[in-house]
Amino acid sequence: MAWIRSVLHLLWMVVTIIPWATFAIIASLFVNSTRMYWICAGWLKVAVNGGQWILGIRNRITGYENLPIGTTAPAVLLVKHQSTWETLVMPAIMPHPLAYVFKRELLYIPFFGWSMARMDMIHIDRKQGPRAFAKVVQQGRRLLKQGNWVIMFPEGTRIPRGEAGQYKSGGTRLAIACGAPVIPIAVTSAKCWPRKAFVKRPGIVDISIGKPIPTTGRHADELMREVQAWIEAEMRRLDPDAYR
Repeated sequence: MAWIRSVLHLLWMVVTIIPWATFAIIASLFVNSTRMYWICAGWLKVAVNGGQWILGIRNRITGYENLPIGTTAPAVLLVKHQSTWETLVMPAIMPHPLAYVFKRELLYIPFFGWSMARMDMIHIDRKQGPRAFAKVVQQGRRLLKQGNWVIMFPEGTRIPRGEAGQYKSGGTRLAIACGAPVIPIAVTSAKCWPRKAFVKRPGIVDISIGKPIPTTGRHADELMREVQAWIEAEMRRLDPDAYR
């Protein structure tokens, strides 16, 4: 049954992304970047709702009150990365437009990547080295001033349940350079959608949003260690069976 549900959800995403992305690409010729974001985020809500109805995956969100208040209040979200689920969920639950920092190769994915190319996000060419991060800071500062929140996965890739990846300091470096607070977020998505797994299982994904951490006067590596400590401690609290 889990395999059948997984196939149905994949078909649901494929069938819905083609017309939605086609509409978004056409709409991008006539609407501003904010409107374009919410059009694309609409499909992510469709994918998440499909995950709830078809796969039986439910979100349980705590700490929502920790998010900054105000249309232009800046924030850099640093999120635990276990599966594709949090990539879909974050725009669906956040009150501000989000700007992902991602490698430009994703832009070449049919329909999904083409739509992303029309959005005001931060895609980087890793071959550029230090210049790539300078671009992240430049674009991140502009987006944060517009009221967009920048979202990054400090581990860089999806990490198996019960494990911790290497937390890279790019997110805290960006936040310090832009004068924005960082918000750590723990996500137990691998309980239902394991890393690189096709078959998904029904259950509850806990999303815990931590309190904003000021960045003024902080050093990037030391700040990232604090973020890592909070996220990993919260992961053990939310999913103790994975860490025995």
